[in-house]
Amino acid sequence: MKSCESMLGLRGPRLPSAGILLLLPFLLLLLPHAAPALHRASYKPVIVVHGLFDSSYSFRHLLEYIDETHPGTVVTVLDLFDGRESLRPLWEQVQGFREAVAPIMAKAPQGVHLICYSQGGLVCRALLSVMDEHNVDSFISLSSPQMGQYGDTDYLKWLFPTSMRSNLYRICYSPWGQEFSICNYWHDPHHDDLYLNASSFLALINGERDHPNATAWRKNFLRVGHLVLIGGPDDGVITPWQSSFFGFYDANETVLEMEEQLVYLRDSFGLKTLLARGAIVRCPMAGIAHTAWHSNRTLYETCIEPWLS
Repeated sequence: MKSCESMLGLRGPRLPSAGILLLLPFLLLLLPHAAPALHRASYKPVIVVHGLFDSSYSFRHLLEYIDETHPGTVVTVLDLFDGRESLRPLWEQVQGFREAVAPIMAKAPQGVHLICYSQGGLVCRALLSVMDEHNVDSFISLSSPQMGQYGDTDYLKWLFPTSMRSNLYRICYSPWGQEFSICNYWHDPHHDDLYLNASSFLALINGERDHPNATAWRKNFLRVGHLVLIGGPDDGVITPWQSSFFGFYDANETVLEMEEQLVYLRDSFGLKTLLARGAIVRCPMAGIAHTAWHSNRTLYETCIEPWLS
């Protein structure tokens, strides 16, 4: 009986196996795009969210580093709420960024990575809370005031020139003040009751104030694969700098580390659970100013690159 190959006229002389091996290098040369395509598929997409008064241009060095170490990675720096628009209320920003990241996540069933800088780290943490089906593998919080801000900075002096940190609560803990992003995470340790009652953002995502979505937000947040916290003592803006690691002042302005914070002890939004499963990575680094975190090559290689799978 004739074989199917013979019946279809497809049968021809067979090359010896050695001949096939000799031809392989030439066949690969005919497929110049095959290897890069496979390489691109091996890395999860990266989404970058900027901070206060920033824009996508600030991350040009970070994009170069990722392209060098993970060629072919699809990186999206979200160009939303740039410059002074970054002062818009954070919940408004969360909604805008949510609409931007949802289609990126939908096209990446293997998951995505978030790199979120400064104020953007709070936006991203809120995204992880409110998005029921997010697929974030690594959430990299880059010098972000995760437990709030309490310090005199140039930003504050520009925005509220007649106020100091000791009396800024009078503005920030008013309905008018909560219309500014920076007031959404202003955390005055000397007026904790006012903070808990007035904060329309940080107190909610921290689970410090009861609200009907607390259980669902906690469940959503715990979907994250890794929480990578980055910051350092020479930041010069985040105050206290330990806020980047969920540390913060007590009423005496003594810094209590994450494990001493009530939000951790109560596991109000999942920090204690994440730490117990080994999902929290802390990467402190000295000698880096606030505006240099996303352009420092050593910082990138040490604290960011290992988590861009």
